Amino acid sequence: MSRKNSNVNLKNGFQDYKDLSKIYLNFKKKLDLLSKKNYVVAVSGGPDSLALVALSKAYTFYKKKTKFSYILINHNLRKNSNLEANQVKALLKKKNITLKIFQNKKKITRNIQAEARNIRYKIISNYCKKNKIKIVLTAHNLEDQVETFFMRLSRGSGLKGLSSMKPLSKIDTRVSLYRPLLDTKKKFLKKISKNIFGKYFIDPSNKNDKYLRTKVRNLRRPLEKSGIKYDQIFKSIQNLSLSKITLERHLDEIFRELIKKRNKEILIDFKKYEELNKVTKMALINESIKKLKNNYYDLRSIKVENLIKNISGKDFKRATLGGCIFFKKEKNLCLKIEKI
Repeated sequence: MSRKNSNVNLKNGFQDYKDLSKIYLNFKKKLDLLSKKNYVVAVSGGPDSLALVALSKAYTFYKKKTKFSYILINHNLRKNSNLEANQVKALLKKKNITLKIFQNKKKITRNIQAEARNIRYKIISNYCKKNKIKIVLTAHNLEDQVETFFMRLSRGSGLKGLSSMKPLSKIDTRVSLYRPLLDTKKKFLKKISKNIFGKYFIDPSNKNDKYLRTKVRNLRRPLEKSGIKYDQIFKSIQNLSLSKITLERHLDEIFRELIKKRNKEILIDFKKYEELNKVTKMALINESIKKLKNNYYDLRSIKVENLIKNISGKDFKRATLGGCIFFKKEKNLCLKIEKI
């Protein structure tokens, strides 16, 4: 296909379908509000990420000064991963889209999906910093949001966890992650990928039952047969998110009062800490670790709960969590980074 015909296909591919046009206009509105000149798009080759590629490329025809960099991280977890990455690159090249492939050289042996995600974001974040890009776009969609809700529900998460993924979150101090498709159904993303690229690729791990997300995904059909629809669950997640905003405002006041950072330590008034309820204690512990280590992810709730029980014990002297050491110093609960 010539460059001209390819561009026409990308530019008009949404106009020919009312449902896809609506999705594009929703996407455009969100990026207009962000108003950035440069973005990175995380690509996998699946229908969701290819739809995001198509949406972002179409956006450049109307916002010519906006630039997108397309990045795929090959973790080399499967025998054919190199071949698959190059097939995605070739597919995008047909539409005059340049895909950069980065190889992960770190071996992943445990917590495969979580560790791969952490490495992926670290590589992309480093690229962003080198190229002065502040926003990474990912193709998380409505089904991903509902699956995340069920996964966190299975782990005993509270309000914060059950609110699932936020549209905008931090990777680190300089790079943010934006999810513009959280309210978009996967079936439309498949339609976009098929319409624009003619095909998409399926990651075999998406069907592997050893992963919790796959197990949750397989529950959809029996749930919907029972009358439990994803649309309604998504509305509940949105309502929880509104409640979370109110809670976060309250917690921020507590954080400002109780968390004091001095040199390389965090000091928490132990008497005031003991007066807090369990949920607030958990939020306080997570916030303290994040402030000390400059990261943006909460720890598993069960680990934080175990630490809180340990701290409340009469024989408590010190404990470790999230790469930090917790200990008592005079009237304070203190934490500092654990030296390895």
